Amino acid sequence: MAQSESRGRGRIGIVVPVSNTNLEPDMVMLRPAGVSLHVARAGGYDLDRIPDARQMRQFAEASLDEVVDSLAAALVDVVLYGCTSATLAHGPAFDRAFQAKIEARAGKPAVTAAGAVAEALRDLGIERIAFCSPYTRELNAEAMKFLKLSGIDPVSDAYVGEDLGNYGQGALTPHEVFELACRADSSRAQAVVLSCTDMRSVEAIEAIEAALGKPVVSSNQALMHVAIKRLGLLRATVPGALGRSECPGQLAAAG
Repeated sequence: MAQSESRGRGRIGIVVPVSNTNLEPDMVMLRPAGVSLHVARAGGYDLDRIPDARQMRQFAEASLDEVVDSLAAALVDVVLYGCTSATLAHGPAFDRAFQAKIEARAGKPAVTAAGAVAEALRDLGIERIAFCSPYTRELNAEAMKFLKLSGIDPVSDAYVGEDLGNYGQGALTPHEVFELACRADSSRAQAVVLSCTDMRSVEAIEAIEAALGKPVVSSNQALMHVAIKRLGLLRATVPGALGRSECPGQLAAAG
């Protein structure tokens, strides 16, 4: 019997913030054949407030036991935590401990979006980045501090121009994401980071790389990249230079 296109090679569990409308469609686009997706939605933040650093810390600290248990019940092979800013706002040490907590609860490998971005950059051998996101100005600074502490130097950045609400972040178009990335870029940056699982970055990656001539790493792309690594599968479904790179550091060495 032929293997199904939608199952048989692995199960990915995903924790999605309740107001996020773009992570799931991105994961469907990025999913390798034979890998199934299993989603649990998590709350714990005020939908009517600007998602600043305090709100994101509150979200990360909200109990995850029920949502992680629901994914473990589906016998997933890896658990993805789909909010970059929730652990970015706390720092790398918190992010590692948070990942370990999920792994202990689920009994399976876990990947945070923030950790995935850092890992993807290391896989590409990137040390200096241009950074952009739809975050508040304060949270943008917290995110860049997280990357700096992770050994990655943000040498330039762009602020979206206003503090967007939970739904405003997800409403940005791929063209607006493209323009934001171009504003963030500088000649010193080896790559561009697009942070936020609710920003429509995946659809813009190829166009940004073509325009700027350098790799792009987005939250959702990085999440799938690391998930596929954990499953031991080829990364051809991941767009851009990240999906084409098989050897850590090869792009930086080539440049």
